Amino acid sequence: MNSIGTPGLWTAFSAFVIVALVVDFYVLGRHGAHRVRLREAMWWSIAWISLALVFNAGLWWWELQQSGSAVANEVALEFLTGYLLEKALSVDNIFVFLLVFNTFAVPVELRQRALMLGVLGAIALRAVMIFVGAALVARFHWILYLFGLFLLVTGIKMLISAGAEPDLESNRVLRWIRGHLHITRGFHGEQLRAVEDGRKEFTPLFVVLVLLAVVDVVFAVDSIPAIFAVTLDPFIVLTSNVFAVLGLRALFFLLAGMADRFHRLGHGLALVLLFIGVKMLIADLYKIPVGIALGVIALLIGSAIAASMLWPAQSGDSEARDP
Repeated sequence: MNSIGTPGLWTAFSAFVIVALVVDFYVLGRHGAHRVRLREAMWWSIAWISLALVFNAGLWWWELQQSGSAVANEVALEFLTGYLLEKALSVDNIFVFLLVFNTFAVPVELRQRALMLGVLGAIALRAVMIFVGAALVARFHWILYLFGLFLLVTGIKMLISAGAEPDLESNRVLRWIRGHLHITRGFHGEQLRAVEDGRKEFTPLFVVLVLLAVVDVVFAVDSIPAIFAVTLDPFIVLTSNVFAVLGLRALFFLLAGMADRFHRLGHGLALVLLFIGVKMLIADLYKIPVGIALGVIALLIGSAIAASMLWPAQSGDSEARDP
């Protein structure tokens, strides 16, 4: 499996992420459970994006010393493209997270803690999926064609269902939990289990965390094959994924109150998946340069956002959502 990831790079990346998470947990613990305001979410989003760009700059500098400017530029462009792709696809996660929180009436003070635990779970889960996927691709090249077909089918389904509200009640995991576990009637702070009616039961917060994990699995199944169309290097795939996930919590609070304003974003993300699927299927015939792929992805997402702004959703087309 070819990769730029040397032991030194893996160590630097791990240390970088651990320090960022420790600082994040420290700040969260210091302020305690609280309602995240738009200004706070904006500054945290800027901080996470800046960290990703700083890491990419450091990666470019390292490769410049090791392999020259051509390789360094290609690596940096692949990371940036993968990061943008994963960041864009994570927006769809956010709208489903919002639905989960609203369905269970999760107090705004507890949403930050739930998302923080969700981010940790997502990082661990995606790391496993990426290494397994990279190993399979390295051994069976034809799997890339399956990834491409899967992305085409997913893109078409997303395009057809864009704008439709997800049906959370039909979720099999949620139905199993409700049928097999005793759930408390209300939240008990940040506890996942609490004593109620003389017995220890799971709290609604536990159910919410399970559903957040399920949602991330579903979206990871879409996004991870997509990034293999950008690069097959597991180091770049994992690092771009992790940095996109690290900013998920801040992005949630930034966009939660504006979900209905981006009603066309689902169409743009569907087109991104269709483009990536085609790129993957024709890779052996024509390899679309990473720079062009980055431009197309940015154009599709930007156009979807612009269309949402120019043609706002009618009040009857969507229901108001509370952040």
